[in-house]
Amino acid sequence: MPVGARRTAHPALIALGAMGAVGAAAAVWGIGIERYLFTVREATTPALPSGSAPLRILHISDAHMAPWQHRKQDWLASLAELKPDLIVNTGDNLGHENGLDGIRRAFAPLAGIPGVFVHGSNDVAAPSPRNPFRYFLGPSKKRHEPALLDTDAMDRYLTDELGWTGLNNAAARLIIGGTEVDLFGVNDAHRDWDRLAELPDAIAALGPRTATTPVLGVTHAPYQRVLNGFTDLGADAILGGHTHGGQVCLPGFGALVANCDIPLKQAKGLSTWSHDGRTVPLNVSAGCGHSIYAPVRFACRPEATLLTLTARN
Repeated sequence: MPVGARRTAHPALIALGAMGAVGAAAAVWGIGIERYLFTVREATTPALPSGSAPLRILHISDAHMAPWQHRKQDWLASLAELKPDLIVNTGDNLGHENGLDGIRRAFAPLAGIPGVFVHGSNDVAAPSPRNPFRYFLGPSKKRHEPALLDTDAMDRYLTDELGWTGLNNAAARLIIGGTEVDLFGVNDAHRDWDRLAELPDAIAALGPRTATTPVLGVTHAPYQRVLNGFTDLGADAILGGHTHGGQVCLPGFGALVANCDIPLKQAKGLSTWSHDGRTVPLNVSAGCGHSIYAPVRFACRPEATLLTLTARN
């Protein structure tokens, strides 16, 4: 090398170093910061029969609660200040064998507000360590011999102490602010626990409804078969969770995976679903948690939704 010449790094090494720095920064942001940036997403859409009063729904999903997650618990507890008319919980509340301790702390201020819930698989089986990159290869598979959680204890808390109604392959009629609201739901479709064929009889057992009675469909996993079935059954709006909004998203693009067969562009937020001549609003919550074995959120903040349904023209 000539005297005084300076050795320059190879361009490939520079690019590799830059990529490593960007990756490290993204990891720090997703693991250390964004997963704690809890937010309330507000949305309004016409969905109810003409003449109906607005219905303010607090949509909570995918808490995946562990007992030490106090920041998430405090934020969930603060949602009572929104004073919703109805709470819809689309499942995966538990994320640890002692997760109910955290759920009790988080949901206690919500007691007395009318609510409904369905199960996700993590309300039944505890999470386990797994390669996080498998999530990007397609919908997750059923594990063999999962460690079972105390689902009955969770259900007793939600029903007996909070006053909520379970909609796992069931239907219910609630009186909310003097207004009659019909709801139906299914158990986790991701584990094939949904029983759509049972819903017509469950709905019929509620008795005749008035022309102004709103009808809501509730599911954990928004698989297309469920969304189509709910639309056929007359739902005025559908609420789901499960997708985590992609959890790790590409800025400017959105979700890379949905962990079910819903189109990626509908993996979170308010959109519409059309089937057989009917179109209804669909709200998919990005959820407020994550598996304790995948503690990251990137370009997808943890959320709850304050969804206001208004009357159609």
